[in-house]
Amino acid sequence: MARISGVTIPAKKQVWVALTYVYGIGEKTSYDILKQAKVEPTTRVEKLTDAEVQKIQEIINSDLVVEGELQRIVTANIKRLKDIRAYRGLRHAASLPSRGQRTKTNARTRRGKKTTVGGTAKKAPSKT
Repeated sequence: MARISGVTIPAKKQVWVALTYVYGIGEKTSYDILKQAKVEPTTRVEKLTDAEVQKIQEIINSDLVVEGELQRIVTANIKRLKDIRAYRGLRHAASLPSRGQRTKTNARTRRGKKTTVGGTAKKAPSKT
């Protein structure tokens, strides 16, 4: 198995798919890296030579910010928004969607499991 930027990428997958396992590399970036490295995107990771893996690693190190460093940057940006009390920062702090989505009926992923508020159920008629 090859290790790229501290991530063990799966050996059975095609190279362009395996590169997307690295945080900060998507499909488009993966294809761009492989084009620069002159590696066929559809080859399997297990068939890559050490020289090809080294070339891919060098391109990633020189051109991109990935993994831990990128996560630190993103976290610092969110913290800055919270510190200056920007609207987006307040939404992050409240664990609500920060890009304008509606929250009356949707946003279950962000808000969590629905909790029913008491007093809304119909009361059973009582015998008198």
